[in-house]
Amino acid sequence: MKVLLLKDPKDKESGPDPYIKELGSYSLEATLIPVLSFEFSSLDNLFEKLSHPESYGGLVFTSPRALEAIKICLKEKSKKEAWAKSLKQMWNIKPTYVVGKATASLVEEIGLTPQGEKSGNAEKLAEYICSREKANSSALLFPCGALKREVLPTVLREKGIALESLTVYQTSQHPDLQQSLSSYFSQQGVPACVVFFSPSGVKFCLQHIQKLSGDLINQVKLAAIGPSTAEALRGAGAAVSCTAGSPAAQELAAAVHRAL
Repeated sequence: MKVLLLKDPKDKESGPDPYIKELGSYSLEATLIPVLSFEFSSLDNLFEKLSHPESYGGLVFTSPRALEAIKICLKEKSKKEAWAKSLKQMWNIKPTYVVGKATASLVEEIGLTPQGEKSGNAEKLAEYICSREKANSSALLFPCGALKREVLPTVLREKGIALESLTVYQTSQHPDLQQSLSSYFSQQGVPACVVFFSPSGVKFCLQHIQKLSGDLINQVKLAAIGPSTAEALRGAGAAVSCTAGSPAAQELAAAVHRAL
């Protein structure tokens, strides 16, 4: 059976995509189609803030893109040296809070130690942070996207935990998305399951998929990587067949296998 994954392929250098591999273990044939494109911004401002760890209580990351923004900064020789020489150690004394395994592994790549990766979504991460941080202490630095959800900032604000958000990327529709979807449906037919990886993915893809599936749309299982994506699908009037227990390849593959 075929499964369509609406996400970017994993970086080629780090081996095969874990979602394709895990679904393959259930004899499901998965294909990736990139849905989003990202434009990074405020990178000088980001590094300026990273250069002053003494001003913050720690870091918060809810998306792999925010780490990509830091990695772009660190490509510059002087910034890379400053990071290796002292900044990395100074940040490592403080907590780095993350949602999910993908973000955690990117945090490790820049030499920091992630905490809270098992939380799996913004709501649970907010609870985790609140159980560890004291009210009125130094602000946590939160590099994020322009479309970030307000769940985490709201929960922390209510508990008196300061959070300084900095928008470091904008999200838009991938320029080849419509063409890629049309090609997939014409070559492979209607998949047994389509997996959505973000509320933006629902916004940009759902109508195309409904149109391309035609009368068969009611036979297609729609899966979500987490609660906010499932909520977006329901909000668009679609039935959600399954949601991954946490945003990890094994959890998603098991959920899709059960639904099919």
